[in-house]
Amino acid sequence: MNDSSPRSADRVHEQVKAMAVTYRLRPAERINEVELARQLGVSRTPLREALNRLAAEGFLTTEPNRGYTVRPLDPARVLTLYEYRAMLETAALRLACERADDAALAELAGFAALSRDTPEEDTEALRLLALDEAFHERIAALSGNEEMLRSLRSLNERIRFIRWIDMRKGRRAATQEEHGRITAHLRARDAEAAAALMQTHIARRLDQITDTIRAGFAEIYTGNALAAQALGEVA
Repeated sequence: MNDSSPRSADRVHEQVKAMAVTYRLRPAERINEVELARQLGVSRTPLREALNRLAAEGFLTTEPNRGYTVRPLDPARVLTLYEYRAMLETAALRLACERADDAALAELAGFAALSRDTPEEDTEALRLLALDEAFHERIAALSGNEEMLRSLRSLNERIRFIRWIDMRKGRRAATQEEHGRITAHLRARDAEAAAALMQTHIARRLDQITDTIRAGFAEIYTGNALAAQALGEVA
């Protein structure tokens, strides 16, 4: 196989991104390009292209003569991402409330109900989180602003591991109930109530994030089921 082809480069990018998103590449770990290329069965050329793209996307950091390092799992940094998410999603929601037609909002309500009623045993790991991400991205899509949707998708990838740990700590029931209430406010065209609830729904305090990260480190070093599932999907 010609692993310098665009298709191969894209595939390597998706594989390494899955490793970074799920912290199979461990926090603050310096990447050994030779070992990673061997592990993936590719040459250094598509791997280096993938690493450059991931650094530009915020998953890795890079320094001259030091190569690439995985983003740290740092509470203060994660808090900034949640703050950005709250600002972005409440703005998108207000636009959706103004621009989406009744049929689109009814479809959103149907999706929220379907997600709520899906048995938990069928929604382990990525499946459970995918339903939650899809709900929020559907609202962003209803804003009619493609840049907001693109930004939210990128942000969701960067906090996916933390949100997965959060879900495993028993937030599913509260999350699904709040989705229903947000949708009801949207259908009533009550942008203020919807935005206030979305802010509460997303917001996290620094101590909450610290507790979640502590649980995340335990997962990273004792199996990391999210990484196993994600990497199986992109293999």
